[in-house]
Amino acid sequence: MLVPAAVLVLIALAAIAVDSAVVFLAQRQAGDLAAAAANDAAGAALSEGAFYGTGKLSLDPARVTAVVADAVTGRGAGLDLVGPPDVTVAGRQVCVTVHANVRYPFSPAVPGVARTRVVTARAAATAVEGRGAVPASMGLC
Repeated sequence: MLVPAAVLVLIALAAIAVDSAVVFLAQRQAGDLAAAAANDAAGAALSEGAFYGTGKLSLDPARVTAVVADAVTGRGAGLDLVGPPDVTVAGRQVCVTVHANVRYPFSPAVPGVARTRVVTARAAATAVEGRGAVPASMGLC
C-alpha cells in the first residue's frame, strides 16, 4: 500500500527536477546569448569618427544596437525571446540584457501552477585597444 504512494511521490519529484533543469538550462543559454552579443558589439561597433578625431576608443550606439540585433537573431534560435534585447552603451562598454520565455514540460499537468517563466540574463563587454572586446565587470549592467 505504501509502494504506490512512494512511486507517485518519486514521479512528482522527478517532474519538479526536470522543470527546474529546463529553466536552469534556458537561463544559461540566455546568458551565453547575451555575452556573445555584447562581445560582438564591443568588437565590431567602434566609432571611427571619434577614434580619428580624438584618438579615444568609443562605441557607436546605433552600430552597437544593429550588431546586437544581428547576433541575437543568428544565435537565439533555441530561445523564445521576449522582445528585442535591451542595449546600454557607455563609452567603450556595452551591456546587453536578454529576456526569454521558458515553458515548463510537466507543471501544466498540475492545475493552478504556472506554465511558463521569464528568465533574464545580462552581460557586458568592453572594447580594449589592440584586443577587440573583453568581458567587463557588471558595473554598467
